[in-house]
Amino acid sequence: MLRFLYRRSAGTGASVGLLVLRLVMGAAFILHGWGKIQSPLSWMPAEAPVPGFLQLLAAVAEFGGGILLILGLLTPLAALGILCTMIGALLIVHFPNGDAFVGGDSTFELPLTYLAAALLFLGAGPGRFSADYALFGHDAGPSRGSRPERPVEGRRGDVAAS
Repeated sequence: MLRFLYRRSAGTGASVGLLVLRLVMGAAFILHGWGKIQSPLSWMPAEAPVPGFLQLLAAVAEFGGGILLILGLLTPLAALGILCTMIGALLIVHFPNGDAFVGGDSTFELPLTYLAAALLFLGAGPGRFSADYALFGHDAGPSRGSRPERPVEGRRGDVAAS
């Protein structure tokens, strides 16, 4: 479980980049989710094909996920919520409307970019400058690339510790 919450793959430079991305994306999602969290069960038009419960999940994923990203707390959970919300936005709104990737009144460039960033946080984790690192980073188990010690055979065929 701890390996899911924190991955020790990011060096200092990558951690700075992840921090900046978390701060910018988190602030954007707090702003995107603010209006939705005010009426979480009915922020979409009445004719929208999305039930109130899923609207609530999207509102919490955006507003709460934005706060968690800024803090770097439970980052994979926040990223998963945002990932699911962006998939929903693409499949329910942007693709059916025939939106262009870029260059038009309505595009799917931004939700696809947020989706890609959420995938990054799921794969790379939040980086060293995060609450996840402070809470889980030092006891999260072996880091990537480390291998458990294997016994080595001695001269007479008996097994000796390496």
